[in-house]
Amino acid sequence: MSTNVETKKEAPVPGYHHANGAVHPVIPTEMRPGDCELKEVTSAPKKTEQQEGDLDADRAEVVVIKSRANAKGVLEEDALLENGSQSNDSDDTSTDQSQVLAPPLKETSFSIGLQVLVPFLLAGFGTVGAGIVLDIVQHWTVFQEVTEVFILVPALLGLKGNLEMTLASRLSTAANIGHMDTAKEMWGMIVGNLALIQVQATVVGFLASLAAVMFGWIPEGHFKMGHAVLLCASSVATAFVASLLLGLIMIGVIVGARKIGINPDNVATPIAASLGDLITLALLSSISWGLYKQMQANDYVNMLVCAFFVALTPIWIIIARRTPSTREVLYSGWEPVIIAMAISSVGGLILDKTVSDPNFAGMAVFTPVINGVGGNLVAVQASRISTYLHMTGLPGAEPQANRPKCLNPCSAFFGSGLNSRSARVLFLLVVPGHLVFLYTISSMQGGHTTLTSVFVAFYMTAALLQVLILLYMADWMVHWMWGRGMDPDNFSIPYLTALGDLLGTGFLALSFHILWLIGDRDSDVGD
Repeated sequence: MSTNVETKKEAPVPGYHHANGAVHPVIPTEMRPGDCELKEVTSAPKKTEQQEGDLDADRAEVVVIKSRANAKGVLEEDALLENGSQSNDSDDTSTDQSQVLAPPLKETSFSIGLQVLVPFLLAGFGTVGAGIVLDIVQHWTVFQEVTEVFILVPALLGLKGNLEMTLASRLSTAANIGHMDTAKEMWGMIVGNLALIQVQATVVGFLASLAAVMFGWIPEGHFKMGHAVLLCASSVATAFVASLLLGLIMIGVIVGARKIGINPDNVATPIAASLGDLITLALLSSISWGLYKQMQANDYVNMLVCAFFVALTPIWIIIARRTPSTREVLYSGWEPVIIAMAISSVGGLILDKTVSDPNFAGMAVFTPVINGVGGNLVAVQASRISTYLHMTGLPGAEPQANRPKCLNPCSAFFGSGLNSRSARVLFLLVVPGHLVFLYTISSMQGGHTTLTSVFVAFYMTAALLQVLILLYMADWMVHWMWGRGMDPDNFSIPYLTALGDLLGTGFLALSFHILWLIGDRDSDVGD
């Protein structure tokens, strides 16, 4: 932007534009040689006849010299924030300023809880369904003969956090800041993001199968090529199909929520999880069972399946590169997805070693539930914080200058800000939510564990501790990434949901071992 601007006679007097459409004149005050300071006034001062004549004479050519950079920057930034939009594509300030985004709605604890409650319950019932499916399929031949499939379960279920929830958070933020208001922008975001998650799903599915092979091979000391190819084909096919279905569902939810006036951050990620676990686990079980049958008759089928999905990857890469927002993620968004997959695979190893013991077979039905609930809640919180930061600035600029580097846990939950309020609401949903889900499992006679008061106490302790850690980590991690110029929509949720899988599986396995030691043993319920 030029430091010296010449204003001709016909040019309007410089003005300060407010979001409500009012324009206040900006006049220089206390001018000194070499600089001037801009001051906003709400009304123009009355001029005498002599001053009016002087003004007419001087208006032929007015030279506005360089203003102080700080004052100018503050005014420009305030104008951008009050208009509620920031453009990364153009610095042209002469564009139409009539398109002003509506300010975010003031949310109370009640409104947050009300919007989150229904999607949270739907997501929870989805995880209950996934738990019952896992409880049934753990006795299938493919799970008994190729036990490494259990290692794939948290990694592939974690795709909803690595890909679908990240997609939901990314599109929710884009919708809230006005980047999906026109049909052209909306379809560009939709096509680019769908292609992106197909690339990520194929790569993550392949790497998850390698991790499962490695974790299964190292403890046992022997390697079976047929099982390795089966794991690869099952993982890649499941990741691809599940990501495509869930991606389409997420797009519909976000567009619909925006049209009816609901904050997409509150509903998109829980709905992604409500169907994500159930669809992914059902696909993994069915595909692995079918490919296991084919492996016994035709060894080459599994290799053809792997080759087919890998061959489609270049097509999705070309499509994803056409959209600027997805092009950046395509190049720089692999680190969180791959690391999150590795973290979830460690949780899968814990699950494999635990449920393989007949004494702890009852853990299978509860694993998707505790992991899903924790992941759902922390994804909502991370998405909300990310949207809040996007509406106050750009990545790399911390909006709260006095924010401590190491956040006090009490501040994260008992502060006066909107994010602390939502953290309290989400944490308070843990106990009633899990009680509903446990009752549902018991009513359906699922699992192999009687719901005694001792078991419920240990289970609730594990769930509360998991969510407490996750919500605190979300507050710290999102702000930490933001301050280093990373977009939390692309980086935070994969880490947080993977950490939720590891914490949930670990705490649940520890609870089952403690219950076994203290004599609370019951492994025949539901058989």
